[in-house]
Amino acid sequence: MQARICRRTPRLLDRAITAVQFLCGNQAERCAMRSLAVVLAGAASCIGALVASTTLHATEGGASLYVPGLRGPGAGIVPPPGFYFENDFYSYSGRLSARTQTQIGGAVLTNVKVQARVNFATPTWVTPIEIFGGNLAFAVSLPFGDPKVSAGALIAAPRLGRAFGFKQRDSAFLFGDPVVSSFVGWHAGNFHWQVGGSVNIPSGTYREGQLSNLSFNRWIGDIYAAATWLDPKIGLDISGAVGFEINGKNNDTDYKSGNAVHADLAVSQYLTKELSVGALLSHYQQISGDSGAGASLGSYKGRTTAIGGTIGYNFAVGGTPVSARLKVLREINVENRPAGTIALVTLAFPIGQVPPPAAPVPAVVKH
Repeated sequence: MQARICRRTPRLLDRAITAVQFLCGNQAERCAMRSLAVVLAGAASCIGALVASTTLHATEGGASLYVPGLRGPGAGIVPPPGFYFENDFYSYSGRLSARTQTQIGGAVLTNVKVQARVNFATPTWVTPIEIFGGNLAFAVSLPFGDPKVSAGALIAAPRLGRAFGFKQRDSAFLFGDPVVSSFVGWHAGNFHWQVGGSVNIPSGTYREGQLSNLSFNRWIGDIYAAATWLDPKIGLDISGAVGFEINGKNNDTDYKSGNAVHADLAVSQYLTKELSVGALLSHYQQISGDSGAGASLGSYKGRTTAIGGTIGYNFAVGGTPVSARLKVLREINVENRPAGTIALVTLAFPIGQVPPPAAPVPAVVKH
């Protein structure tokens, strides 16, 4: 990245605001947009990342494709054509009230505590193919880690042949289901937006009858739209996203999870060329109840609102620009799920060089 770009505006701002100008071929603008690709490789692919969370959202086992705070600053920006990689480390700690029952792995439990330390690796390919002027991209997320679930009491587990019991615990290092995503992004001045969707593919790693799982063991679809308004003059980024989650059936437990809507809002300010801070707000709510022969607690709709903050820092390693971001959120206003704390640590960078646009062809004037 050229020094003059870094001196003029914060690095992340340069990445975002020149998205359209990048296509015009100006050298300084190409440099700035290449940096945009680095930080926002993760923003482009985040619909597929962090998808095997063990936080309880009142769908079966509490697992949801959506994670509060997933989309933050720059959520609407898609980087230019090229290959990118994002690594997300997800940490969650939450507890369900002893007065509230939940259902995990075919068992009805109470006084549930959930902890998760999970890593998500997400390669992304932004293609040169354009759809109505926007770049088409693909991403695949692969989760692995150690979810831990404990319960003060087991109320019933008819499918597992268990009766009433105390202090159930389960923990294991596991691999989750892959999630394939596709999205298209556009730019217009300070405004950037994208639409996309993702599909969770059952991998066969689900452990029937166990409390701890990273696999959903069901097909899940999620469609979303995200937008970012970023003003380089004042260093302000306002980003938001809305989505609709469609849940399938877990045939091993005869449990059909309900569908849900979700939304994210992020407002961040750049303090220096490298450093930004901001606030986050997320909401998730089921709009249809759970069903099926295995849904012992009935429709059991869940919802949660989470608030928190984020800090981002951009740096270079061996000439490769890297974006790092920390997000921390606390769940509040919760129904039929634990109240917990979410932490996300993200590193994103390009793989190889971002190809520059073709050089303009000189005009030939005939007299």
